[in-house]
Amino acid sequence: MKPPGLPDIEAARERVYAAALRSPLVRLGVDEGPEIWLKLENLQPIGSFKIRGSANAIGLIPPEELAAGVWTASAGNMAQGVAWNARRLGVPCSVVVPETAPRLKLDAIARLGATAVKTSVASWFEVFRTQRFEGMRGRFVHAFMDRDVMAGNGTIALELIEDLPDVNAVIVPFGGGGLACGIAAGMRALAPDVPVFASEVTGQAPFAESLRAGRAVSIPYTPSFVDGIGGPHVEPAMWELSRDLLAGSVEVSLSEAASAIRLLATRNRVVAEGAAAAGVAAGLSGAVKGEKIACIVSGGNLDPSSLSTILDDGVPRIRSRRDA
Repeated sequence: MKPPGLPDIEAARERVYAAALRSPLVRLGVDEGPEIWLKLENLQPIGSFKIRGSANAIGLIPPEELAAGVWTASAGNMAQGVAWNARRLGVPCSVVVPETAPRLKLDAIARLGATAVKTSVASWFEVFRTQRFEGMRGRFVHAFMDRDVMAGNGTIALELIEDLPDVNAVIVPFGGGGLACGIAAGMRALAPDVPVFASEVTGQAPFAESLRAGRAVSIPYTPSFVDGIGGPHVEPAMWELSRDLLAGSVEVSLSEAASAIRLLATRNRVVAEGAAAAGVAAGLSGAVKGEKIACIVSGGNLDPSSLSTILDDGVPRIRSRRDA
């Protein structure tokens, strides 16, 4: 798979802005260390960057095919992106979700008029590879392994360079790799000397483990409150793209991600979900050098119970099976 080119990303803007907003860039309220700038994708209409890639991909589906509807596999954010755009265009939408999907995200999927179908975490991960699930109809919109989705995500790079032209590095939460690779493809075209780093959580960091091994590897995976990134492996096509486009991966602990959520809430009045906070924690760690570092706050769909635990200096725990 080839990454989207700059013409693809620039062309995506019209389709992206039919649904998404041009998210603000604000400085993190800390007094020491480098300037950390927050790209607030949590302020999108669905609380996540996923509205960008889904808007571009769905906007490119021929109308006669789109009429049959769309479906996706998602822990919640891509589900909302696809559902939002399906509702906007008046077509049906279904979503395959893992049994650990947070209640906040499940409620949002229902509110947007989509149908959620729960399955095991293992079965859910398999959908990303096979792009099949019994009972699903319409066009499958892949959450990350899709050039049109990546091109939509890449519009973030256009905005970053316009708003912070002297940025020294960019840190992006790494789930499937579609956000990181989309932004990195745009940055390579616009500012090739600015490195783009992935951020992952230790113990659920398949890209970092693959980098250490020099090849795509599988790892043991245990779900956590950081539900938007991490997994048992990196898809082979995304491994090749990510290895080429990204400068490395910065791992943070669950407690560091929780601390970043507290910091964002108390200093900037920003509610960030675990994946988004992992990127900010990576910026605060000192592992990435530069005077101005942009961190992508990829989403803000954090369960209130998890936020309450974190604000009380705790780290949320989840069960292997739950209704929420």
